[in-house]
This record gives sequence, structure tokens and C-alpha cells, in this order.
Amino acid sequence: MFDIALIHESGWADGTDWETLAQQAVVAAIRHSPYAAFEGASTLYEVAVKLTDDAEVHSLNRDYRDKDKPTNVLSFPMVQADLLQATANTDDGEVLLGDIVLAEGVCTAEAAEKGISMADHAAHLIIHGTFHLLGYDHMSDSEAEAMEALEIRALGSIGLKDPYGDRQQGIRHDHG
Repeated sequence: MFDIALIHESGWADGTDWETLAQQAVVAAIRHSPYAAFEGASTLYEVAVKLTDDAEVHSLNRDYRDKDKPTNVLSFPMVQADLLQATANTDDGEVLLGDIVLAEGVCTAEAAEKGISMADHAAHLIIHGTFHLLGYDHMSDSEAEAMEALEIRALGSIGLKDPYGDRQQGIRHDHG
């Protein structure tokens, strides 16, 4: 069972139903992970998705990752990856998987550069962020390939195309 909390700050007003989009993206990612059983569990798995501005993401990126610039998405896992399987044994029946934070300006510019809608790009970033909450990373080529394959399947399940179509040309994706 899932509870996706949307925190919607300034901007992000393009007529998209952000709450539904966040719900669909998080659930799609979990369904396409080894943790798909979370969906039918009696435990409540919680994820917070915050849509905010570049300044806040810049500050978070600087404070938590020592990178003094805004980025498109940040994920803050609350459960160690090696403990995710044991989360069904929680005392209170609730598990906070973590927080995902997106920066409007960076996301808007990237969507325009890719020629896709802001909603489609944000859905990809929320899926990407959810996989980080589930212990995935992209520090090595093999980790990046595994994570991208999961993202592609999750995106396809909600009707979105492969955003990594350029990976055949050897382009690495840095999520700054």
C-alpha cells in the first residue's frame, strides 16, 4: 500500500495533475523493481515528492552533496538498501521510503531541450528518484545500465517512451 505525498510549491503550473502524475510514477517504479510486493503489503510505504524551485534544490545539492549548483532531481532515501526487504516487519505498519525533490527551472529547460512535455520529463525524474529510494545508483556503467533498463520499463508501463535513446552512442547521463 502506498501514500504519495505531493508538496507543490511555486511554479509548476502548466495544467498538469501533479498529484496523479507523482502517484503513477512512484507506483510504476516500485512495480518494476524487486520490491513490487510492497504494493499488496499491509505496510504503508510513504514517499514525498516535492516540486520546488531551483534555489531550494541548489541549496540542498550544496548542503547534502557538496555540489554548488541546482540539479533536476534529488532523492533522500530513509531506508538503507540492505534493509528494504525487512520493512514489512515495522512496528507501526508505516515505512517512509524517502523524499524526491525536483527543480522547476532545471526541469523546464531539460524538457525543452529534449522536446518533450514538462509532465513527461517530471514523470521520468520521479521514477528515477524512486529507484534511488530503492537503493539503485548509477555510479558505474553497469549500475547505470541496470537502473536505466528499469526506468525504461517503468516509463513504458505508463505510456512514456525510452528517454535514453542516445545511450547507443555512448552518452553517459550525469544527474548533477
